[in-house]
Amino acid sequence: MADVLCLTPVRGSHRGVGHHGPVTRIVAGAAGGRRLAVPPKGTRPTSDRVREALFSALEAAAGLDGARVLDLYAGSGALGFEALSRGAVLATLVESDRAAVGVLRGNAAALGMAGADVRAAKVDKVLATTPDAPYDVVFADPPYALGDAELTAVLTALVGNGWTAPGTTVVVERGARSGEPDWPAPLTPVRTRKYGETQLHWATHGPA
Repeated sequence: MADVLCLTPVRGSHRGVGHHGPVTRIVAGAAGGRRLAVPPKGTRPTSDRVREALFSALEAAAGLDGARVLDLYAGSGALGFEALSRGAVLATLVESDRAAVGVLRGNAAALGMAGADVRAAKVDKVLATTPDAPYDVVFADPPYALGDAELTAVLTALVGNGWTAPGTTVVVERGARSGEPDWPAPLTPVRTRKYGETQLHWATHGPA
């Protein structure tokens, strides 16, 4: 299946992760109902409603079994861990905030998912390197304050340094008042969906 990259966190109330702060949960799959700790500040969790819509669309398209997933600005890792719960074999979770990285690593340890690869680094530094293989799905949930030019630079590095390949799905989460991302070729916009104050912008890496 094609690679996908994602980013964002959720709320929930089942089995704990040994953390007494705010929590979210994995919606479905092998780890469905498991709770995830959320960084205490500076992170904007993706709502259950948005995550359910996102993953329903992904599973209706090509599914996540065997997928390699990239979760940028990962926060709690909710998107990457959700993908692993639903069959992905790898989720690379990129986060630079020190407190968020601590929570992210705690969630990875509590869940015991072998496919979780936590990268404590800035997104632009990671994307400046070349991966071992391209990803099928990419989630990007940058701070809403991230400028259009900075987002374009992130997307350009994705395609320019081999993080995507023909068939890769890229999903960018932005505020409802933000415009369409400036997708660099060969990324082609597919659709935009609005959920309250959140928009999901979808694109695919076109054929070679």
